Parts: sequence; structure tokens; C-alpha cells
Amino acid sequence: MTIHLHDIEHRELPHGAAVAVRALATDIRHRLGDRPHTETLHDPALLAQIEQRATELPVAVRHAVRPPATPAGATVVRGLPVDDADFGPTPRDWQAAATEAADPRHTGSLDLDIAMLLLARCAGEPFGWQGQQNGRLINNIVPAAGHEDEQSGASSSTLLTPHTEDAFHAARANLLMLACVRNPDRVATTVSSVREVRLPEADLKALTVPTVPILPDVSYGTGFDQPAPALPTIWFDDTDSATLRYDPAYTPLDDADPAFRAAYARLTAEFARVCHAPALAPGELLLVDNDVAVHGRVPFRARYDGTDRWLKRVNIRLPERRRRALESSENGYGQRVIAPFRASTDRTAERGSTDERADERGSVEQP
Repeated sequence: MTIHLHDIEHRELPHGAAVAVRALATDIRHRLGDRPHTETLHDPALLAQIEQRATELPVAVRHAVRPPATPAGATVVRGLPVDDADFGPTPRDWQAAATEAADPRHTGSLDLDIAMLLLARCAGEPFGWQGQQNGRLINNIVPAAGHEDEQSGASSSTLLTPHTEDAFHAARANLLMLACVRNPDRVATTVSSVREVRLPEADLKALTVPTVPILPDVSYGTGFDQPAPALPTIWFDDTDSATLRYDPAYTPLDDADPAFRAAYARLTAEFARVCHAPALAPGELLLVDNDVAVHGRVPFRARYDGTDRWLKRVNIRLPERRRRALESSENGYGQRVIAPFRASTDRTAERGSTDERADERGSVEQP
């Protein structure tokens, strides 16, 4: 993959607004005290605090985390204060990150988790997946030994192929928020938008035809035995605006006809041509419009010495957006959405059919 550097939209979170976010996050942590399960972000008291108090933040916060406004489909938001000394070593994997967030010697990780939930709630409805990182609403993205070459956030030495986040699922995020804890090697995240590609009409037509499925990535496990429906890669709404579902690492392209494979290959080449490659610095957020942009990561050499790259991620649903009605028939491979901030009057995940349940963590849905 050839990385071409282009300008990308940048926004500044005003200093006062940034301080307000971190101060509110710290206050919420103090109010919760030593309540159980706070470190997993499933505590109903924590979720209630997020819901009730996000409205206390300045209007500038909501303005900063609105969806990307340019064709690139991605925005870097600067200004969130992060002090490396508050975090301790980069965890060895996401499980360790979840456990160590409760360490009173290093409160930065839990504070940032709470801050991200506040920011995500200002942007829309943060949610998680029951089958990914034990349902955590905030995921920790760190290199893990033994996973260097797989196509997941735990990899390092291989290119993380650009992809739509959770492309296999009808309830995938509209907006993805990544926050940088540390990135000493300036490892770049790649972002490419379907709005910036140029393809022949014949290729676009081929890519709109449901041809092959997209399977869940390895972070959800293996051995899925549900039917795998064929999906379109690109489709257009009434305003001729394109939406994308793209994940070549988990798409059985060998099962497609030559014309589709050729069109898909040209789309892949276009994503490389228009690629933006921001290397996030501590305290920077990357907002990715998951409906139009794909993201990945360049390879790097992990040291596993506590200094490696460490990002946090949250999925966000934008209730004002609706997806194709045809997605309502998808089974989602049994993967459930944990959506504690979903309004009780709007339980349908992205116009999908639902099998709704409620547990101590909030609403759980399975399109």
C-alpha cells in the first residue's frame, strides 16, 4: 500500500472546554468511589452520571465532536489534556488494560474512559459489542504478543488493512472515535473516503450488487455457523450520496466473479491513492465517518516494554441516520449490541429487526 499524505480536517477543542471535559470525568470518578464494576464501565451509576451530566459541558464540546465535515470523512480534534504519567505502562493486551484501569496509582485510563463516554454522548449514542472486549463501551487498542500478523487492532508488524469498522453487522457505528494515549513512534492511522475515489461507472455498478458476504473479524472469535448474506460494497441514496461496507480481509473475494474482483481491486487502489495518514499525538481524537470512510494502520515494531502505542476507541450511533431497509433481514452472526444510551422509544438498531433484551449494562440488541 502506498501512503499519500493529504491535508485532513483539524479542529481545536477550546482550552476551557477541554478542561471542563477532564474535570467532569474526574468528578464522576470521585463520586462513584470504590463502586464495583466501575473499571469495566458497566456500572449503572456511571452510565447514569454520563447521561445526566453530559449536558453540563460547553456547547463547544458538541461542536468539536460533530461528524466530519469534509469529503475525507475524518477529522482530528486536538486539545484534550493527557498526562503520560497518569497512565502507567502500556498494557500487554486489552484484558490487562481493563483490569489496570482500576489501579488507584494510575487514574488516567479510567478518567479518559469516562471523558470519552462524555464526548461520545455529546456526539451521539456510544455503544459496545457483547462479543468484543467483554462488552466494554471503551475499547483499548494495544499491540499484543502473538497477534502481530493478524487483521485486528492487536496486530503490529502487518498492515492493518483499511476497513469499515464492524462491516459485517447492520448495527455498525456511524461514527468512530479514537483517542491517543501515547504514540511515541508516530504510527499513522490510515483513512480513505469513498467520497474522494474515482471509479468507472461499470465498477460502481458492479460494487452495488450484493455479491459476497463480509464475515466478523477475529476479535469476535471464529466458527460462525449462521447464514452469510451477500452484501453490496457501495450503494447510493436518493441524493446520490454513497455509503460503504468494505473489509477485504474478511470478505471471501475468491467466491466472486472476475468482474466484481476487478472492480473491488480498483476500489482498493483508489483508497490507497486518496489515503490520509494522521499520526495521532497524545490527547488527539480521530473522528471517522464509518459510513463513508475506511481506516487502518501502518505496520510498526512493537517493543512490549510499556511504551508502545496505545489508543482507545468508542463506537457511536447517530440516531438521525438511517440505513437501508434491506439490512433489517441480516442476522449479525449473533453479535449483540450493548446500547445503554439508546432511547426507549427508539430501540430499532439502524432499522434492523431486533431481539431486544435488557441486562444490568443497558439494552442489548441483536439485529
